[in-house]
Amino acid sequence: MSKVSNTISRRLFVAGALASTTAACGNGVGGGGGAKIDARVDSSLASLHSRYPATLDLKNNSVGMLVMPLITKAGFGLGGAYGRGALRVNDVTVDYYSSAAASFGFQIGAQQFSHVLYFMTPQALQDFRSSAGWAAGADLEYALNDKGANVSAETTTALDPIIAVIYGQAGLIVGATLEGTKYTRIIP
Repeated sequence: MSKVSNTISRRLFVAGALASTTAACGNGVGGGGGAKIDARVDSSLASLHSRYPATLDLKNNSVGMLVMPLITKAGFGLGGAYGRGALRVNDVTVDYYSSAAASFGFQIGAQQFSHVLYFMTPQALQDFRSSAGWAAGADLEYALNDKGANVSAETTTALDPIIAVIYGQAGLIVGATLEGTKYTRIIP
């Protein structure tokens, strides 16, 4: 076996093991379908709004929001993250989505967190819903920093088409980000 194919085989093994570990961390994989996701979304939003009341302004000014109540992220050199959630328009679930991300670099540990993407313009919501798989980029505006500060006044304006709020972080990887996360519509 050549050195190149041996290295590729090890990387595939590690990636597969990481994906299996991440999927087994209680993030809704193989769960009870839409009702279970909706219950987690309701609980997650109640927690967010009670801890950070200013997020109600984001909710009220948005045209829709994607709520990911539990994302599990793990890494040891190679990293991955996975979770499932619901897209709500006018407080009604209209679609279910999974989020997945992969990373490579200096990282070790595991973390779970929640996040909400607030769609502040009809165009941003339409672009998200019409894509086969939407990826979060560096242009995403974050409303809370990783220290959990209050939502700043600037983020409640409609200048940013999508605003992200990351909250409920627990674990050993610090500084959750959504860059590189891909969202895909699912049927739970």
